[in-house]
Amino acid sequence: MILEEQLETTVKIHDQQLHRRVDLLLRTGKLLADTNRIVRNMKRTAAYLGIPEEKLHINVSFTMLMVNVSDGDYSFTKFQRIEGHGVNMTAISEVSKLSWRAIEQDYTLDQYEEEKRNYTPTQVAIGAGFACGGFCIQFGCDWMAFLYASIAAILGMRLRQKCNESGLNHYMGIAISAFVATMLAWASTFLPAEWTSTPWHPLLACALFIVPGVPLINFVDDMLDNYIQVGIVRAVNTLLMVAAMAFGIAFAVKLCSIANFFPTISMVPHHAYWEYAIAAAISAMGFSMIFNIQRRLLWVVAIGGIIAVCTRNFVNLGPSTNNIGLDMGLVIGSFAGAVVVSIIAIKAVHWFHVPNHVLTIPSVIPMIPGVLMYRMLFGLINMNVQSIDQVTPLMKAIESGVNSGLVIMCIALGVAIPNIFGRKYIASSKNKRLAAILKERKARGKFVEW
Repeated sequence: MILEEQLETTVKIHDQQLHRRVDLLLRTGKLLADTNRIVRNMKRTAAYLGIPEEKLHINVSFTMLMVNVSDGDYSFTKFQRIEGHGVNMTAISEVSKLSWRAIEQDYTLDQYEEEKRNYTPTQVAIGAGFACGGFCIQFGCDWMAFLYASIAAILGMRLRQKCNESGLNHYMGIAISAFVATMLAWASTFLPAEWTSTPWHPLLACALFIVPGVPLINFVDDMLDNYIQVGIVRAVNTLLMVAAMAFGIAFAVKLCSIANFFPTISMVPHHAYWEYAIAAAISAMGFSMIFNIQRRLLWVVAIGGIIAVCTRNFVNLGPSTNNIGLDMGLVIGSFAGAVVVSIIAIKAVHWFHVPNHVLTIPSVIPMIPGVLMYRMLFGLINMNVQSIDQVTPLMKAIESGVNSGLVIMCIALGVAIPNIFGRKYIASSKNKRLAAILKERKARGKFVEW
């Protein structure tokens, strides 16, 4: 009888410990972004927790994580709902390093449970605002218009944060913040004309803090890694975010009767390369703050943004636009800029000890083709096809939409392809390291399989 009670108590303790370990495993996966990274880091964390890979079964969907631990005779399954999909670069980086430290230093479960934010909501809003201002410079505005766009975006981003905090529907919050940011940018056109020679440019950049560049890159990454179902859901979520953003902007445009100002805006870049470099650095650092990147890496992604944008401009521009470059077009230029940054990041991850996406994604965000996206949007909003003369603006709007889609896809591919090949090279050395650490841990008597 006593033996049975002791056995029952032992089984109960075993179940409680396994429950906590699987819960930690799910919470770890919840913090990460792309599916391949989720699975990879969860397997390494499971190794720290004493759950052998052959007994571990992981299923990832867009809104749910599932873990099953089974050895044929005993099975335990737990689900974890994923409520939000915000990108936290610090979490991605820290989870990767934490899983290694936990194995090497024999962390307790209490030591494992920590998370932090690097910026206050106001700091994030300011960073996002100036990031949009940096975009505005890339579109050809002067530095006073840069300030207008930044202020409108700061207030729009702060409003979006308040909407999220209140529990408002995610897409409704996007629409409202896009509407307010656009209204503020429109209001800036009534300021004295002598203050800026590019008064309409802020309307092009004021809501770009919403553009879902990271989900789109993760969508391409998942598709290439054969996580088709999750990739498709990410793509649909991205389209819904863009649609909500477009609705907010369109409502502001119609309410204020904003005319089609694009014919007055030159598409030929006229700033010096150093100005584009400064704007790219500002945008990269600003968006990094939205993604909660570590402060120590801000200067790194600033350099990455400069490399990406200057490479893009050199390949894109040329004699046809009275610029120095290869004159190969925006699509090829954007792909080249993303590839160069991604290749450099494969080596740089060993210098700064962070995952590849922490360096690459903020660096390529300044290349998002905002002008083309807005050309398509404003062309469709102001379209009224009543005669053959109205067909040309419609075709130009469609052309801008197709080109923006191609550019975004090439940016995503440029980031993903070198990373996929580099990951296979890196994975081999990491697997050997993990096996060696686990062998040492078993020798110390710290590793217990469940």
